[in-house]
Amino acid sequence: MSEVDLIASRRDKLARIRSRGVDPYPRRFHRSHTICEIRSSHSELASAARTEHEVRVAGRVLSFRKMGKVAFVDLGDLTGRIQLYVSREILGEEEFRAFTTELDLGDIVGAWGVVMTTRKGELSVELAGFAMLAKALRPPPEKWHGLRDVEKRYRHRAQDLMSREEARDMLVKRALVLRTMRSYLDEQGFIEVETPVLQPIPGGATARPFATHHNALDKELYLRVAPELYLKRLLVGGLEQVYELGKSFRNEGVSTQHNPEFTSLEAYRAYADYRDAMVLTEELVERCAVAVRGGSTLEYQGREMNFTRPWRRQRFMDAVASSTGVDVERPLDELWAELKRRDFELPEHLRRGPKGKVLEHLLETFVQPSLWDPTFVVDYPRDISPLAKCTQERSDLVERFELYIGGREVANAFTELNDPDDQRARFAEQDKLRGEGDEEAQHTDEDFLADLELGMPPAAGVGIGVDRLVMVLVDASSIREVIGFPLIGERR
Repeated sequence: MSEVDLIASRRDKLARIRSRGVDPYPRRFHRSHTICEIRSSHSELASAARTEHEVRVAGRVLSFRKMGKVAFVDLGDLTGRIQLYVSREILGEEEFRAFTTELDLGDIVGAWGVVMTTRKGELSVELAGFAMLAKALRPPPEKWHGLRDVEKRYRHRAQDLMSREEARDMLVKRALVLRTMRSYLDEQGFIEVETPVLQPIPGGATARPFATHHNALDKELYLRVAPELYLKRLLVGGLEQVYELGKSFRNEGVSTQHNPEFTSLEAYRAYADYRDAMVLTEELVERCAVAVRGGSTLEYQGREMNFTRPWRRQRFMDAVASSTGVDVERPLDELWAELKRRDFELPEHLRRGPKGKVLEHLLETFVQPSLWDPTFVVDYPRDISPLAKCTQERSDLVERFELYIGGREVANAFTELNDPDDQRARFAEQDKLRGEGDEEAQHTDEDFLADLELGMPPAAGVGIGVDRLVMVLVDASSIREVIGFPLIGERR
């Protein structure tokens, strides 16, 4: 049958249900147990045994087999699946006929009866009654084998989730990661806060923003690229430990590693530096690994990964120098000439600088893929870190780290710059870069500078990409697998 014919057949059944005076979309159903709870409490039940324990379950019809006077239905909910044993003798002639002629794969039904096992030992619910809770008017995707086209899976997420247990499991584990993060930070005395998503100036990160317009105020606004500058204002205001779990937006490409709308954790602690932030990050991420995978050692994409603390630290400049063999201390023009002479492929726009962007490109190209176990790359160039405090040893480097796991960046952290004059000078440098065509350069935020002049305590801040961390913890190769509804391009 074509899909049109299948839908027509299901609508005929819907009409028959309604003709019997039955509402196929009732308001509620009392469920006494999840399927997992039934299986757990009856795991020792012998074959061909029948209890007097009546249960009420609900879920989606996954399979249906009629064999004369009996039928077998596999019912699934979020916690598992169980068989319904349907007998004409128990259910009655009229109800048995209605059940077997009006039921379709994908229907959501409520069922009640006693728990039993078949002669083959299959745990079942002996059906004493049922209720149609939602008649499915479209057939399930490819008879429960799921959508084979990956793009269709992301575009038709409901179909993907209903047919793939692993897809649902990833979102359940994502929720566990969020709960674990909150639990850890709450234990540490952090306060969860919320900051604006619509901002007059897109600050806090080097990224191209999405722009929008507020009609009533007749004002241009931006979806935030990061909550950082607002969280620092809270430090100024006396909230000494704050965090936010929420969405940020960056107007960049879509790939297996990037989604324009993403979830991040940003946490700020007064009277701390980036070394303290490393300890916090280690403890937090390891706890997430233990919560999701049961231990500090796990497998990702067929390769072992170890989260046991302490993690490796590697200096940015040393990592680039050792991986490329170039003299990273040279001025930009000399460094560029050496790279070209040695046939390094570099985007031409990097030629205008700053030098840190060239070095960052080399890090991402030649160092990042080798950073499998959690590794902190520390002490970044000042000219690509406008919000971080300089190191004590060198004024051209800052106390910043990025955390790499599985060859991808997962976190970014600073000893926060709290000198308002230094911060103003850094913003001026960013303004100059933007004037030269760098759309990702940051903007001068006068309101933030005014607040900084009130005095912000020494502080450390860390931002963790939740989506990328979840990818590692659930063994997903694409960021789209761990986002409920990833952004998808036009239909091809």
